[in-house]
Amino acid sequence: MAVRDCRQQHGRARAGPRRASPGAHCRTWRDLPRPPCHRWRVARRSAATAGARPHRHARSAARQGRARRVCRRRSLPAPRALYGRTAMSNPLDRALSACAREPIHQSGAIQPHGYLISCALPDWTIRHVSANIEAVTGFAPEDMLRQSLREFFTGDLIEPIAETIAFAEAGAPPQRAAIGNIGPMAQLCDIGVHVADGLVHIEIEVQPQNASAERSPTMTAQAMISRLAGHDDADGFNQQVVEQVRQLTGYDRVMIYRFRHDNAGEVVAECRDPAMPSYMGLRYPASDIPAQARALYLRNRVRVIPDVSYVPVPIVPDRHVSGEPLDLGQHALRSVSPVHMEYLRNMDVAASTSISIVVGGRLWGLIACHHRTPRRLSPGVRASADLFGLFVSMRIAAREQQLALIYEDESRLVRDTLAMRLDAAPDPRLALPDNLDLLCRAVDSDGVALFQHGQWHTAGRAPDAAAKPQLARWVDRATAPGVLATATAGDWLGDLDGDGLAGVLAVPLDPATEDWLFFFRCEEVEEVRWAGRPDEPMQLDASGNRLGPRRSFAAWHEIVRGRSVPWSDADFRTADRLSMLLRERYRRSQLHVEVSDLRARRTRVEVRDQRERLLRLSELLDGLVHVGPDEAARLAARISVLETELQLLIASETGGR
Repeated sequence: MAVRDCRQQHGRARAGPRRASPGAHCRTWRDLPRPPCHRWRVARRSAATAGARPHRHARSAARQGRARRVCRRRSLPAPRALYGRTAMSNPLDRALSACAREPIHQSGAIQPHGYLISCALPDWTIRHVSANIEAVTGFAPEDMLRQSLREFFTGDLIEPIAETIAFAEAGAPPQRAAIGNIGPMAQLCDIGVHVADGLVHIEIEVQPQNASAERSPTMTAQAMISRLAGHDDADGFNQQVVEQVRQLTGYDRVMIYRFRHDNAGEVVAECRDPAMPSYMGLRYPASDIPAQARALYLRNRVRVIPDVSYVPVPIVPDRHVSGEPLDLGQHALRSVSPVHMEYLRNMDVAASTSISIVVGGRLWGLIACHHRTPRRLSPGVRASADLFGLFVSMRIAAREQQLALIYEDESRLVRDTLAMRLDAAPDPRLALPDNLDLLCRAVDSDGVALFQHGQWHTAGRAPDAAAKPQLARWVDRATAPGVLATATAGDWLGDLDGDGLAGVLAVPLDPATEDWLFFFRCEEVEEVRWAGRPDEPMQLDASGNRLGPRRSFAAWHEIVRGRSVPWSDADFRTADRLSMLLRERYRRSQLHVEVSDLRARRTRVEVRDQRERLLRLSELLDGLVHVGPDEAARLAARISVLETELQLLIASETGGR
């Protein structure tokens, strides 16, 4: 078992928490001292659409429904390499980097259970064919290239192909267009078609002998969907999904593999043959399914490998007329990466199928199917799986949307209450520290801190004032204004003891005074069961030149500390709205102060003018030596009344203060 502390280590293991001495009180962030530069990781809100993380009241029900956070990265130094490895420091790192850049969508070959013909419209001129095309059409590749498809296909096949592409969008996955007899042997074939790079790509698969007994894909998918109607909780729903897919496909093991915020994957549901090892609850590093592979799962929702030991069939020619490699990202028959094939063989898997779960335009997860022996799925079964996968995606999206609405409703109620309290206060800025408990409910957090006019105010679980310098340096590293966040304690705590805190979300309030609002989350100590060592996802062969997947998938335990639940896009949206509300009250408060100052200056000028009048009147009294006693008495009475009114006015002003 390994223990990984996500707090900053500064090159050595920490024996235990250390208390930092209290920092000097600083008026603004800029007055704080600067430490030596470390590597930081700061995450901003995503421009991409994503699901929401539920409020704390819905957290237990939504544990499986947490949204993966998709973040825009600030222009900051690169993060530390995980597990202490320095980037590009050895041949394995270089091989991993090369693997991450592999253009797997340009394999130049297809799997041997099908055939490919690519044509250019409008005359259906054949530009590319698979090298095995003679087995189905009876003509060699060189005899078909640059000829019209009409020379080899009858009109009753070309017509439905033309109708299918007329309604299809460029970039869409392949669509089943027709079932018909092809070639001198009149083999009954399933024909799929899609349009990409200005070509019509026709994928042909000979139907298995039992295909005629299959139900229509729509009826099959409808029956599968109806069995999910009574499952509203996430765990029960996921389990029913894998059971339905296993019944449809006949595979030995079916899993739901969910992507986390860091692109690592976790098995959250499983249905398997008892002889198969269980992968339930195991986590897989992000490098197992790299970015280019995740992108292909979005382009093609169902990916099938009937036999992992197949020999790829090259495409003739393998390049576009422009000289660029053919983009096979949408092809159902695309030959996959040799590394992935070896990965499956290391798992003792002989056939696999993957069904994408797409939520809000992002790859939420996969329905992964494994079989111990080669197994082919007919196009009809794949079509049923595709329809079922679309339904599963919609159900998960609806559940995440519902949780997001609950969170938004609660946050809006808190913001409305806060707005009324601040509007009723003489100075909203001065009233803000008294409403921190309410602010803590606006964003799903464990505590909140306000840095305002050099003062540090807290509520709930929040660090003391000694954390101000560390937070200031973390904020200063941001290259653009706006809400920023991290789920890792090491990004902002440095050597300080966070007392169990890890995540922080910072909301700017007033750029002029550099006031900030910070929300904190406690660390979530987590025992992770990895499928093999996460620090050794790939291995080099004996020569040190070829990269291959790890050979062991035995559970490897690790305790992760110093990380909180990630901040979701819903948290960022809520923080943005809260920032707008508080900034508006700040502007009103500043306007109120400016108006009050203007009135005070005007009053001082008027009082000074009246004082001058009184002085001039006193000078006039010096000349009234000739008045009689009655006039002097009336004058004294009037002066007494004026004196009394001035004293009362002064007393009322003093009492009001």
